[in-house]
Amino acid sequence: MKQVGLPNISGRIVLNSRGGKIITFLDTPGHEAFTAMRARGAQVTDIAIIVIAADDAIMPQTVEAINHAQAAGVPMVFAFNKIDKDGANADKIREQLANMNILVEDWGGKFQSQEVSAKNGLNINELLEKVLLESELLELKANPERNARGTIIEASLDKGRGYTSTLLVQTGTMRVGDMILAGSNFGRVKAMFNERGAAIEEAGPSHPVSILGLNGAPSAGDTFLVLEDEREVKNLAFKRQQLQREQSIRTQRRRTLEDIGEIIQLGDYHEVNVIVKGDVDGSVEALADSMLKLSADNIAINVIHKSVGQISESDVLLATASDAIIIGFQVRPSAQARKRAELEGIDIRLYSIIYDAINDMKSAMEGMLKPKIEEQVVCNIEVRETFKISKVGTIAGCYVLDGVVTRNTKVRLIRDGIVVYSGKLGSLKRFKDDVKEVKTGFECGLNIENFNDIKVGDIIEGYEEVEVARTL
Repeated sequence: MKQVGLPNISGRIVLNSRGGKIITFLDTPGHEAFTAMRARGAQVTDIAIIVIAADDAIMPQTVEAINHAQAAGVPMVFAFNKIDKDGANADKIREQLANMNILVEDWGGKFQSQEVSAKNGLNINELLEKVLLESELLELKANPERNARGTIIEASLDKGRGYTSTLLVQTGTMRVGDMILAGSNFGRVKAMFNERGAAIEEAGPSHPVSILGLNGAPSAGDTFLVLEDEREVKNLAFKRQQLQREQSIRTQRRRTLEDIGEIIQLGDYHEVNVIVKGDVDGSVEALADSMLKLSADNIAINVIHKSVGQISESDVLLATASDAIIIGFQVRPSAQARKRAELEGIDIRLYSIIYDAINDMKSAMEGMLKPKIEEQVVCNIEVRETFKISKVGTIAGCYVLDGVVTRNTKVRLIRDGIVVYSGKLGSLKRFKDDVKEVKTGFECGLNIENFNDIKVGDIIEGYEEVEVARTL
């Protein structure tokens, strides 16, 4: 019997419920960047447990997890957590679910729910019983007497052990020594470990295991299968690798004359090439997706390569050829890669928090944008008298209504609310003396360069142009 749950937390565990039946829990992070991981979780599970804090509200990621489960046709069981906290109100969560057309059994619907406290272990057994009841209604079965098949959950590169892949056996039984094909990677299972790190010899349906022996890190979500013939496994892996290379080449779009024309029209346009390396495939995928979402009209982010493992010299060479930035998440460059990067002037950014990487890239992109030029009104001046002086032109006797007018202030003449002229001051005086500025409440005399049609009652508006940093 296979029962798999999907709580909104991280980690993988196997629990024994009453009656000796085994439930395998596949947990996914609630972080907004791990959308693809939640979607995969919904695809490989039989029952989804949606955990919602009773003292809070339904978060956007929770709505997303519910949508993934519904799209995959996976039955849901709702767990209202933190029921022991002050301010907890499970009925409020039930009402919000009802507004999403999801009615729990307590309110006459078809979805099971349970109020629990993860901290105190309150009603956890009752929740497990409801999961088992749901599984019995679904009549979940798998044949252990066949070659194993399943899904890759995660893959990473361990410095001491090599490529480690976490997978879920969905049907059949996998044993140490089996020849396995996972995506475009292959290998013989050298060792298997259960969820607690203990070595095991075989894993049946619904068992999560970590294995050693693959020649690379498969992508999370890839299906794997065990085959008898080693030559067949290698041939299939090489064909898949060839197809992936051809696909990547065909999907690389070359720039056309039309594209260049659009870039010229946009004017302020930039492209940023990024290489993403990380410790586990899920983090690499989440970070790469977050980078792509930062793309805007004037700046495009291109993730030209992403993979699991330390930053190698080949990554630096690729960055050199494509003028890219290398982003490492929980990984470090090798000694040769660091030397090559210094020699080539390649920027390597290392992070351990996904928010830091996203914010740094966003700040860098905003720095590429040309600042906006905005006008800021600095003064308003009323014309109260005019004087015509030969060889000079019209001099206006004015009163500064507000702000400060300076000798270099740009001005526009406004008559009956209509802008008549825009230009610069020719002179600015107090009595007979030239001055640098005149403040609110003082009188002054001025004239405007190349303009003499000044009349009593006109308003002279002074302004300056300031640069404002643009944001995405």
